[in-house]
Amino acid sequence: MPIRKYNPTSPGVRGKTSLTYEEITTNEPYAPLTETLQRSGGRNNQGHLTSWWRGGGHKRLYRIIDFKRDKKDIPGKISTVEYDPNRSARIALVTYADGEKRYILQPMGVKVGDTVVAGDTVDILPGNCLPLKRIPLGTQIHNVELRPGKGGQIARSAGSSVQLVAREGDYASVRMPSGEIRKIHVECVATVGQIGNLDHENVSIGKAGRNRWLGKKPHVRGVAMNPVDHPLGGGEGKTSGGRHPVSPWGQPTKGYKTRHRKSTDRFILQRRTK
Repeated sequence: MPIRKYNPTSPGVRGKTSLTYEEITTNEPYAPLTETLQRSGGRNNQGHLTSWWRGGGHKRLYRIIDFKRDKKDIPGKISTVEYDPNRSARIALVTYADGEKRYILQPMGVKVGDTVVAGDTVDILPGNCLPLKRIPLGTQIHNVELRPGKGGQIARSAGSSVQLVAREGDYASVRMPSGEIRKIHVECVATVGQIGNLDHENVSIGKAGRNRWLGKKPHVRGVAMNPVDHPLGGGEGKTSGGRHPVSPWGQPTKGYKTRHRKSTDRFILQRRTK
């Protein structure tokens, strides 16, 4: 999908690029598969600000996506390809042979009129969903489960995919986009192919206001704050901190390891960092 550039009619438009949206076939979502989406503004259930630099943004309806793909051996036809404001990938409305409709993440190359199906013995075609034990080694897959029946959790953003590299016993090894190799149970299901909308990462925001439409507020640097607000704050003139980068609560950042889930270390065969 091409990137659209704009004539420099203003400073904000000069560096702005956007997608052409030519693959989208409808502007209205399928109403029974939508929900209202309450915006938190970074506040928790007590009203306290727990995620900084979040708030505002355009109103959104949440589209209910079928990450589980548990409608087995019933073929479905792609009815529409739609924009989803809640994710970077496009979504596709699938109309199954029994009349039910569900949203799925649109794989690259899947268009209106194509047929997708989930099951244990389906063909290895983009958009089809089957267990890891049935997928040939070397295949690019997305929307991969971490536990059988829980629904896809890995490789769900635009252009992402993981590669099935090995199988041994009850576990298959997949290579993540980061280079990490991880073991996943062979009963977990995955969808064949790579997610579409590859050019999403090449879009230039162009102006600060466009980030505000997305609900992102300006990210204030710690060194620009006062000493009462941040460990790096204060100083005469523009000082650069005087200590290693830390969070507002003094925890080291930028390279400091914060992983505590040692129970899942046995599933990681190769770390993303050497």
